[in-house]
Amino acid sequence: MVTLLVVLFGFCLGSFINVVIHRMPKEQSLWHPGSRCPKCRRPIAFYDNVPVVSWLVLRGRCRGCGTRISARYPLVESLVAVLTWLLWERGGGGSWSILTILASAALVAVAFIDWDTFLIPDELSLGLLAVGLLSAPINPFFASALGHGAWYGRMLFSLLGAGTGFAICWATAEFGERLFKREALGGGDVKLLAAVGAWTGALGAFDCMMIGALAGSVYGVARMARGTLKRYEPMPFGPFLSAAAVFNFFKLLPFGFPFGPI
Repeated sequence: MVTLLVVLFGFCLGSFINVVIHRMPKEQSLWHPGSRCPKCRRPIAFYDNVPVVSWLVLRGRCRGCGTRISARYPLVESLVAVLTWLLWERGGGGSWSILTILASAALVAVAFIDWDTFLIPDELSLGLLAVGLLSAPINPFFASALGHGAWYGRMLFSLLGAGTGFAICWATAEFGERLFKREALGGGDVKLLAAVGAWTGALGAFDCMMIGALAGSVYGVARMARGTLKRYEPMPFGPFLSAAAVFNFFKLLPFGFPFGPI
């Protein structure tokens, strides 16, 4: 029963993340007005706004005007629901599971917003940074690294992680700009990796940078091989950093083990 409620919560959270992805880049309110068709502006009734189910019942179209509704909506809802279920089960429930679920949902929003706009809203990156620092005393990654020491030791560990993430990404951005004579990484990426470091520690930030860079490089090379990406054409880095951070929450990254909090 608890698992079912967790999954249902995940679908509802995913529905809200869709709102964040759509409205936050436009600086629109996340609460008002209610959901409506972007073409005919018809308000979406509650029975047409059930995550995934309504999209399937309506066959991906608006009930009013028949405009096609992107499959991204059920995809995001399903992705967040799966992450919610997995993080809850892996974390054994409790406050830390809830925090990582919310952080992962925010990272999903970061990934899609950056993919669409090449921008990472400060509300998300700095919000993740603040919550990561404040939750450091109950962070199990830091407990495994530091033992059951004083809470302020974990806070310092989190601050070190945030500083390391910021420094790594900033140095990479500066080096890339000097080497290629163009912007290599945006300020949003720098703040995002600082936020990731606050959650995962210094080695976790390094892990995420390496895995994100590797995944981004593989994707970029594959697209260039297919002729869908030109050399030096910009590509968002936030989605790859976000994916690496979520993997880190599952302790799937190999780098640093057993020396770091992964």
